[in-house]
Amino acid sequence: MIERPDRIVAVDIGGTHARFVIASFDAEGTITLGEPVTLKTEDHASFQTAWEDFGSMQEGDLPRAVAIAVAGPVGGEVIRFTNNPWLIRPALVKSKLNVDAFTIVNDFGAVGHAVARAQDSDFLHLTGPDQPLASEGTISIVGPGTGLGVAQIYRDGHGGYRVQATEGGHIDFAPHDMIEDAILARLRKRHNRVSVERVVSGPAIVDIYATLARMESRGVIEEDDRTIWQAGMSGEDSLAAAAVDRFCLSLGSVAGDIALAQGGFGGVVIAGGLGYRIRDTLAQSGFAERFQAKGRFQTLMSTIPVKIITHPQPGLFGAAAAFAKEHFV
Repeated sequence: MIERPDRIVAVDIGGTHARFVIASFDAEGTITLGEPVTLKTEDHASFQTAWEDFGSMQEGDLPRAVAIAVAGPVGGEVIRFTNNPWLIRPALVKSKLNVDAFTIVNDFGAVGHAVARAQDSDFLHLTGPDQPLASEGTISIVGPGTGLGVAQIYRDGHGGYRVQATEGGHIDFAPHDMIEDAILARLRKRHNRVSVERVVSGPAIVDIYATLARMESRGVIEEDDRTIWQAGMSGEDSLAAAAVDRFCLSLGSVAGDIALAQGGFGGVVIAGGLGYRIRDTLAQSGFAERFQAKGRFQTLMSTIPVKIITHPQPGLFGAAAAFAKEHFV
């Protein structure tokens, strides 16, 4: 444990962007974020040079503590990123960044901390009983984005909690109907083993769209995932809209499977920027029916509140919460 700092730097590093913010703690431990700064990883040779760039924006007035959320495994002597060339050596963080204390956490683990510490007002109800997440028990977190993040938290009923980041996005995909059989068949041509991430993630909309087009014997120009999402959400392309609806169905099935596997009966949270962007579509889709469609456990599934986290910076907020839990809570 260290003496509680009033401020720390919180950082959320992905493949394309690194987000920095000054996070403040009051006497009760409430976390307040300043104005985030987003830097492109491709514009910086290393995390240290990005840190120095952020420091210059703060006129050199940086706290001597940092919480870092990273998109990847956090164990070992060297932390490597999948989609950018940066390296972080935990043993050198204090000397390289001139800090006295630090925390490094998996990015979706940080989202878990955010869910544990967020207020009820930071959640939008999606399905199930319209009640807060349980104060005791397990809560499952599912985050579709570039991949599929999965985590769980356990609340002890007295304000304490534990976060467990997982690789649940890589469990096997189980088709639910003939259309998903066709999606699986398409994906099996490229992947011997098809994980749920291949179907329930932002880029997966491309394969869903192409499968639906082939089923209707349409000649479809190959489009990138961003274009399909935009066309589907706006309704300008009926086939793209059908692909978005199919995505929502599959997300419902996967979220329900994760809840069953983890015992997430205290609630399920849909996280990530994609989940938030399609929140209205999810509410009007077959997500709820698929979430509950678990055979003999359908009644149990109907008792689980499902929420979408609406906090604008869950990665940064969660990184700061992880620091507090490690060092002084």
